[in-house]
Order: sequence, then structure tokens, then C-alpha cells
Amino acid sequence: MSDSTLTPPVELAEEQGSTTPSSAVSKDLDGAVLEATEKTSLDIVEIMSILPHRYPLLLIDRVLEMERKKRIVALKNVTANEPHFTGHFPDYPIMPGVLIVEAIAQAGGALLLTEIPDRDEKLMVFTGIEAARFRRAVVPGDQLRIEVTVLNWRRTAVKLSGKATVDGAVACEATIMCMLVPRGNRKAAAGTGTEVEAR
Repeated sequence: MSDSTLTPPVELAEEQGSTTPSSAVSKDLDGAVLEATEKTSLDIVEIMSILPHRYPLLLIDRVLEMERKKRIVALKNVTANEPHFTGHFPDYPIMPGVLIVEAIAQAGGALLLTEIPDRDEKLMVFTGIEAARFRRAVVPGDQLRIEVTVLNWRRTAVKLSGKATVDGAVACEATIMCMLVPRGNRKAAAGTGTEVEAR
């Protein structure tokens, strides 16, 4: 699947005079205008075309639901062969809480980056984590259901409320803030006036 069907560039749609909110307008390689149906789910290949993360730090496997600029629901299958379980902890593997928050951020990133036409030139970085709470251990064999809701959306920054559950029981809740910075430009990230961590 091409990136053109994953990226709904609203600005281009407005320039072309499109009034159909349920579809996005994009261009193919020859510059012809195409109508693309809005995506509401993503498989792993489509996720990898949006997020820059790769094994062992790609922490979402599938997107089940996606509502532009509002919410996303993703899945993370927790498997015993993930490298952090070797040391966290021997004989009692538990998924580190920071990686659960990372999975929440990646789900939010998948939602945010679908809105960015030049996402190959950007990175999403953490600017804050608030009210993170861990309610139960996540272990190999679990499936995390990650639900993220947008609290505040700006073109280059978002505030998100995330919840990760296992079999309906809450494992983690957190509010996170993220922003977009140019790739390969550490000075731009450092110059935001906020501490940032590369996503």
C-alpha cells in the first residue's frame, strides 16, 4: 500500500476545493489528484510505513480503530522473546512500565503522523509525561489494548490521554505530550525550550 492512502493532507484537499470530509485527497507519482478512503485500521506493514521505530522498539502490532485527530486503538502482543525480559526480571519476566508508556506514545504517534505529509523528515519526541499510573503487571502472553484519546491537537504538538488494558483490566494510564521536530536536527529539538526525548 502506498503512503498516499495513509496520509490525509487536509491542506491539499482544501486547496483543491474538496468538500468531502470522509475522504482525503493526495497525489500519485505523476501529480494526478487521487481520492483515497480514510484508513480506520492499519496492519504492521502500514504501521512501519508511518512510524520510524523498528525491532526491538516498535511496540504496536496492529491498529484496530482510528478517528482522525480524536482517538486510536492499537494492539501490542507481548512475547517472551523480547530482549528486555532477559533482565527484567530473570525467572519473573515483567514488561517495564516505561515501555508500556512508550507503546501508548507510539499509538499516538501513528495517529499524529498520518496527518503529516512530510513525516519522513520528522521525528515525534516526548515533551512530557503526567499522571502515569501502573495498575497490574504485563507479562509474556498478554495482549495490550492501547486506547489513546486526543486532549489537545496543534499542527506540530499534541497532548494525549492513554490507557493500556489486558483482558479488560487496566495495566497503565498516562497523559503524554509530544511534538514534531525535524529529523537529524538535534539542535532544533534542544531549542524548543523543553526537555525532549526522541520517540
